[in-house]
Amino acid sequence: MNLRYLELVSHSPEETQKIGVRIGGLAQAGDIFLLVGELGAGKTCFTQGIAWGLNIKDYALSPSFVIMRELYGRLPLYHIDLFRLERLEEIEELGLDDYLYGNGVCVVEWAEKGLNLLPPEHLLIEISYLDDTKRSFHFKPSGRRYRELLAQLQH
Repeated sequence: MNLRYLELVSHSPEETQKIGVRIGGLAQAGDIFLLVGELGAGKTCFTQGIAWGLNIKDYALSPSFVIMRELYGRLPLYHIDLFRLERLEEIEELGLDDYLYGNGVCVVEWAEKGLNLLPPEHLLIEISYLDDTKRSFHFKPSGRRYRELLAQLQH
């Protein structure tokens, strides 16, 4: 199956977390999930679900003030938040390659700020408001691994 995209709708924060749990359960070492969406769209809520899907017991708080948090479960989760960074040079200076090309799972919030610097193979997840509690998740795979992941997610 050659999926170009997948769209899912969440009707609550709990459903958003459940979608994340499914992604986390399917995640493999080296996976990169790039999250794009407005402030408050549910990026951190979704990441909490990914963490739980990786058997991480810690609550995945937004790393906005620290840029990156490391959490440990079945695989390490590197939760990166580019919100506070304004220039590509700032992102380059972070030295994220060890994480992005490592043996953990990377979730990058506000990924649109550094798309040119991030690995070409990834799963781009665009989160949009539909109403107060309802969100649209548009998954765009880049690379065979992520097309396969979406095919698994559909079942």
